[in-house]
Amino acid sequence: MPRPRSDFDDLRPLEFRDPEEVLAADRMYTIYEIARLLQGVDPDAELDVETENVLLDWAIPWVLNHADAFVFAEPSGDTEPGYYGLAADS
Repeated sequence: MPRPRSDFDDLRPLEFRDPEEVLAADRMYTIYEIARLLQGVDPDAELDVETENVLLDWAIPWVLNHADAFVFAEPSGDTEPGYYGLAADS
């Protein structure tokens, strides 16, 4: 349900960083690791499912918005996530 703006004390503009500011050029990352890095969380941190889902809600559109800056590697197995890294020319 929408809430009135007056309910919020701190309204800030959305600020998204460029992929080069978040990821190392010589590494490949899962979407889960990217989601954590976007929020300043250690990529190896254990998170509960609810928190993980919120982080993914931010990370997936960010990756899609910057798709031209990424390369993709197939997952190691059928139950594993794929890996994303910076494209050589990004």
